[in-house]
Amino acid sequence: MTNMLIRLAATAIVLTITSPALAQDASPPAPATVDLGADRITIGVGPALVPSYTGSDQYILVPGIAVQGQVSGFAFDTAGSSLYVDAIKGHGGTGWKPQLGPLIAARLNRTTRIGDARVSALGELNTAWEVGVWGGMQRTGVVTSPYDTLSITASYQRDVGNAHRSYMISPSVSYSTPLSHKDYVSLSAGADYIGRGFGSYYFDISTVGAAASGLAAYDGADRAGWQDWNTNMLVAHSLTGDLTHGLTVFATAGHQRLLGRYARSPIVADAGSAGQWNGALGVAYTF
Repeated sequence: MTNMLIRLAATAIVLTITSPALAQDASPPAPATVDLGADRITIGVGPALVPSYTGSDQYILVPGIAVQGQVSGFAFDTAGSSLYVDAIKGHGGTGWKPQLGPLIAARLNRTTRIGDARVSALGELNTAWEVGVWGGMQRTGVVTSPYDTLSITASYQRDVGNAHRSYMISPSVSYSTPLSHKDYVSLSAGADYIGRGFGSYYFDISTVGAAASGLAAYDGADRAGWQDWNTNMLVAHSLTGDLTHGLTVFATAGHQRLLGRYARSPIVADAGSAGQWNGALGVAYTF
């Protein structure tokens, strides 16, 4: 899925990761009136308030755009600077569906707009160009209707450029349900496991960096481990048509908590915060 600045901004503007935002009334429509396998594209835009870097306690406002949809049964989703494609064709009905496909991403953590002057003095980092794979299982028709979805997924991505040269593994679970033809809610929870090169690149401070920034030198992040856990919530309301087409407004809120040796880095413990919030408002249009 899921640098944290870009991931949080992406979470704020993507209406759904793996399933269409379909809805029903107390009196469900006939099955023929809603085609889960129909082609669709949703474009969302909106400002998001996010931490200025992973571990920052200062927030910045960022714009964003995301595209999500499916064509001929193949789903795709952009999340900030990431692209996910489900290479397993959907059948467009209720039941279980396996998910598997490639992902590409550009991680922009601490490449620009670093809020804290001490962290900024450490210097800007390189963009991490990452490629990987994601997969999981999705159930459509869980509790509330034939259209609610439960997804359990995991992703693996590795830097193939000249940045951290390491990897991230991100398991997650999400539940999404329509409340009516016009209202929709989604909840998700996940975590990130990172390689030693990733931790060292973004959280360690060399003696030279310590002298330049005034922060203490730190080498405790040069190990693989769980970087964080995170939760997010999204609500959406259709202004025209219904959630299958037309204009929609949405709002999101999320929280991330850095863990262990990564939270103890002076970048976080002294210059930032282990707990971080994000939120956004936006509009989306579904074709």
